Amino acid sequence: MKIGLLKEEKVPSDKRVVLTPSQCRKLLDRYPSVNLVVKKSDVRCFSDDMYLAEGVDIQDSLEDCDVLLGVKEVPLSCLLANKTYLFFSHTIKGQEYNRALLCKMIDLGITMIDYEVLKTKEGKRLLGFGRFAGIVGAYNGLLAYGLKTRRYTLKPANQCIDRFEMEEELNKLSLENEKIIVTGGGRVGIGIIEILKKANIRQVSKLEFMNNNFNEPVFVHLESIDYNIRKDNNKSVKKDFYKNPHLYKSNFMSFAKYADIFIAGHFYAKGSPFLFTREDIKHKNFNIKVVADISCDIDGPVASTIRSSTINDPIYGYNPISEMEDDFMKDNVIAVMAVDNLPCELPNDASFDFGDDLLEKIIPLIVTGDKDQVLENATICKGGDLTVKFEYLRSFINKN
Repeated sequence: MKIGLLKEEKVPSDKRVVLTPSQCRKLLDRYPSVNLVVKKSDVRCFSDDMYLAEGVDIQDSLEDCDVLLGVKEVPLSCLLANKTYLFFSHTIKGQEYNRALLCKMIDLGITMIDYEVLKTKEGKRLLGFGRFAGIVGAYNGLLAYGLKTRRYTLKPANQCIDRFEMEEELNKLSLENEKIIVTGGGRVGIGIIEILKKANIRQVSKLEFMNNNFNEPVFVHLESIDYNIRKDNNKSVKKDFYKNPHLYKSNFMSFAKYADIFIAGHFYAKGSPFLFTREDIKHKNFNIKVVADISCDIDGPVASTIRSSTINDPIYGYNPISEMEDDFMKDNVIAVMAVDNLPCELPNDASFDFGDDLLEKIIPLIVTGDKDQVLENATICKGGDLTVKFEYLRSFINKN
């Protein structure tokens, strides 16, 4: 078997990799029968010379490889027929902007295995950059609050050498008794809480958050059932909420009236109540001054997120009265951080984190066998057609 690491050719370029040079060396040492090569690239956070130093060959073309590993979508013109690809295709929800990509992969007889669908038998995702999205998103939220209040200035994460330098910046925080809301579980939530605890911000219960005053900054971690309640006032149950979201309404304003910062890392399912609306933001009880929206659903459950922002220009303002973008430094204008590619701000650290999981959980399945059908269940198309599990995309690809 010959495995190739793709060059990230989607524009704008992405510096992340799925396997670092040292992880490539580990793979070769564990599986002597595998030939591993890397496509020549001038955009990676790890140079070609660093791979060569670990004994990994660099090639101009990967046409002789069996399996190709990347991060982002592969441009249509770069796809190779009859190969097995692993990357984030962003097609499983019928994303219109990638319809041509899915159709092209089917036409070329490509086997497409999507990282997003690689799961255990219990349905838990095996791979993702979510933890670093949470880490950088929480940091950016604190950075935005410092600018908004003019109390302190943090170095942007993408200008830090690594996570260690970024965390050193947290020593510059000048917080008093701020209250922070955190939503989101899984990897994103873990990353958010890691940074808040690194910043010595204490976690409190829901009741403490709403009823107590503090002389230190604190945060509360809310689950979906904490801010969604039954419309008929019956008991709210998580399983019922996931099954019947239309029977629920948002109770987020009960927390928003006490909060200064909101770090949104939740997953939003279509049909669920919005956390807060544009009308909610206009209410005198809406106290939030900074929203760090890691989930970044445009014009969705977090009404202040009217567009995504960029790594180089991460913060914009939302004016609740005009319902339009405004200067985030103005009074009564909410500072919004909605960068949609947060892990790219710390590409080295994010790559190490992702690569460790790939090496331990997925590479063995590729090389030695997929007895639990983890790869098979994540295969969107194969042999010139959709697989059975993704037949629901048929009408999507057949659109004129």
